[in-house]
Amino acid sequence: MNKFFNDRERLAEIVLRAAVAIAFMYPAIDAFFNPSSWIGFFPVWMLGFVPDPVLLHLFGASEIIIAIWLLFAKRIFIPSVLATLYLVGIVALNWRFIDLLFRDVSILGISIALALTHYKK
Repeated sequence: MNKFFNDRERLAEIVLRAAVAIAFMYPAIDAFFNPSSWIGFFPVWMLGFVPDPVLLHLFGASEIIIAIWLLFAKRIFIPSVLATLYLVGIVALNWRFIDLLFRDVSILGISIALALTHYKK
């Protein structure tokens, strides 16, 4: 019976990791093809330091790194915390788009749960 629960817990963790990873990969990949759809989510004060496409694609590259780290690493406390911080920032800095970002709050909950589960594991 214990093995049954361990297998189910492992499968649940894989699903949670994949959910967060997909949520991080999709915008990064789509921003490559449709940058004008994503650049508007950056606060005005972040724009102009580097060309907007560079900012967008550097951010996207960091999202892909976090996603891959979550999917394939054995220890995922750090990428879970990074995902949590990214999502807090995205929601906090774009509160006016909450009708679009409300799902990010759920994904934030998943990343927090993964971080808590893997703290000092």
